[in-house]
Amino acid sequence: MLDTNVILHDYKAIRKFQDNDVVIPMAVIEELDKFKKGNDALSFNSRGFVRELDKLTGNKLFGKYGVPIGKGMGCIKVEVNHPFPPALQACFKDDIQDHRIIATAMWVRDNNPDRFVALVTKDINMRMKAKAVGMEVQDYMTDRIEEAKVETALKEVQVIPDFDPQLLQELNYGPTCSIDWKSVSAKEPAANQLYKFNWKGSDSVVCARYDKKKGRIVLVKGNEAYGIRPRNDEQKFAIDACLNPDTQLVSLTGGAGTGKTLIALAAALEQEHDFEQIILSRPAVILGNQDLGFLPGDQKSKMSPFVQPLMDNLNVIRNVFRPGSKQALRIDAMLKDEKLLISPLAYIRGRSLGKVFFIIDEAQNLTPHEVKTIITRAGEGTKIVFTGDIHQIDQPYLDQWSNGVTHLSDKMAGQALFQHINLRKGERSELSEIAAKLL
Repeated sequence: MLDTNVILHDYKAIRKFQDNDVVIPMAVIEELDKFKKGNDALSFNSRGFVRELDKLTGNKLFGKYGVPIGKGMGCIKVEVNHPFPPALQACFKDDIQDHRIIATAMWVRDNNPDRFVALVTKDINMRMKAKAVGMEVQDYMTDRIEEAKVETALKEVQVIPDFDPQLLQELNYGPTCSIDWKSVSAKEPAANQLYKFNWKGSDSVVCARYDKKKGRIVLVKGNEAYGIRPRNDEQKFAIDACLNPDTQLVSLTGGAGTGKTLIALAAALEQEHDFEQIILSRPAVILGNQDLGFLPGDQKSKMSPFVQPLMDNLNVIRNVFRPGSKQALRIDAMLKDEKLLISPLAYIRGRSLGKVFFIIDEAQNLTPHEVKTIITRAGEGTKIVFTGDIHQIDQPYLDQWSNGVTHLSDKMAGQALFQHINLRKGERSELSEIAAKLL
């Protein structure tokens, strides 16, 4: 039995249950009908599921056992709503869709005593209610990344203490600022593997990255991007990734004040001559199923509350330079000419983004499907940078194991055109860093 939020999370979920039969309560179909209009991901998934169901059924009726989903898979059926058993009706006085779905799941279980029946939902509160009345219930785990893999993604830098001083001299000051990977590892490292080498008897650190194209471990310098200098080693890696033309896809994660968005924006401005446009966007997380049309004003007014953090970062970069300087005036000119554009994420669907530097802030609030949709918009010469904090998710059915950024880091790991950096140290202010740790 599938709850509505599973379908809105992944409209192809019905194909993810192998040879098990799938039952959709009528209450779910009724809820999906409310989501079908709009341009956001929920609306897209609602329409996609209904089309998928219509394609499977064609002119056939569901009948007693439903219709086959596909070869080697079970059947799917829409089950009409059923009431709770008399003993439980007093417990669920409110006639809401969640209660109808639980009641229907219990009816299906009681009328199929020889079958294992489970309700699958991403709604934690609904899982608690179902457990309370003795209904087997599960989370939708198909796109959930294992906790161990998430921890690995957050510790992607290899620290090598007391490294050979002669090799460090070659890496730091040699003609190519690189060393053979065989001097570090028994097997070839994954593309863009990050390293921190310690000088023997010193706390000094040398940052490096495995360049798969060159087949060597190369020095990561503390490069500056449009006046922004790295303040720690992770920021060095982040700026290097954002400035590297061979890295077309970058994921920057970390807590508040670690510099994720600032670095991405500064790197975009530093390379603005290489791109036709710089686009900044972030998911508009608002209450209910209301899209931006719910808010008053034109597009610019509607987006203003969501993009203000992006403008704050832009002002930080502008304030690095003197008022009236060439760099500050260039930022104003790019905004005026829309070479630097702040755009609603919902309007990206259907576009082909060629030679664009595309920054998506707060990307932890995107589903894996939304992240895939954004990346597949990338045309020739486009670079995409996702920034976010997987521990600060505002979407009700996403968590640190199932959000789009975590999914991206797991699936794209080892690809030469992708790099993930987790920023640890807050650099906004001493107060900000202490608050992030203690509060």
